[in-house]
Amino acid sequence: MKKSIFKSLWWYFVSLVFLIILSSLLIMAPLAFLYIHFSNTTQHGRVPFSPILVIVLLSLVIGSIITIMVGKKILSPITIFSNAAKEIAKGNFEIELNESHRINEISEMAHHFNIMAQELRSIETLRNDFVVNVSHEFKTPIASIEGYATLLQDKTITEEEHDEYTEMIIGSARQLSMLSGNILKISKLENQEVISEKKEYRLDEQLRQAILLLETLWEPKQMTLNIELEKVHYYGNEELMMQVWLNLLGNAIKFTQAGGEISVNLVPQNDYISITISDNGIGMEKNVRKHIFEKFYQGDHARSGEGNGLGLSLVSRIINLCGGTIEVESEFGVGSTFTVKLPID
Repeated sequence: MKKSIFKSLWWYFVSLVFLIILSSLLIMAPLAFLYIHFSNTTQHGRVPFSPILVIVLLSLVIGSIITIMVGKKILSPITIFSNAAKEIAKGNFEIELNESHRINEISEMAHHFNIMAQELRSIETLRNDFVVNVSHEFKTPIASIEGYATLLQDKTITEEEHDEYTEMIIGSARQLSMLSGNILKISKLENQEVISEKKEYRLDEQLRQAILLLETLWEPKQMTLNIELEKVHYYGNEELMMQVWLNLLGNAIKFTQAGGEISVNLVPQNDYISITISDNGIGMEKNVRKHIFEKFYQGDHARSGEGNGLGLSLVSRIINLCGGTIEVESEFGVGSTFTVKLPID
């Protein structure tokens, strides 16, 4: 269908140019006749119509041939673009157009088309990874619940085993609840561009509250906490920012050995607020550090702990919506430092 359309377009272009040439000749022919008639230009007693007729016909043929060649040259990129768009519509995002063309507009069009195809490839990859990762993350706790529920049906198990299996089921159900909750949160945040429900509150007090909420995690490990928080008022969404601190502090505690050390610093600068959370835990290798803010990504060392790879992605999205930045410095076996910079509104 599209090929026939472009053939029609090509013939339309050729016919249009042909009609222009023909029209010019129809105008020039009477003028030539009048010129010859009134100027009495004769040769051997005859008006030289034959040479004029030959010139007219030759002009039509040459003009048509040139029009066909030029038209095909001009319209062929459009045909190529149409075929490439058809491949994109079929789901083939590996298509790529040649960007080296003499006409700047066509080269620019091919360049933007290739960018579009690249973005579609990335989106498709993210979609596939999302489906695979969600399926995997849901499959593990569901299988655990099914397995331990089956064991509970055995009437011969001891009370200790019964309590152990019940605790495993509760833990898996809690993991499922946390996973679904994080998916809903990050899905909501990805579909909004403005932070709502802002208010002014004490950011240093919020950090202290987050540390106290996680006391059941750091207190059994007998960890040392170095806390230096200056008094800072911040205007933002208190609930979302609490998610940031709970995730960052929770990771610092989880990946730091017993007896380790965690530092939390809050310092107001000229036009932004700097919050630093560092630990002397297991740290990260370079290849892990590059991907930690991606959804469902878990480094090799993180898989030994609980989690689903959504926490830092959620943190990154919240910070971006707030107009801030988050950076990480880490070395395997030494520890990690997360630095959050929030603009002063």
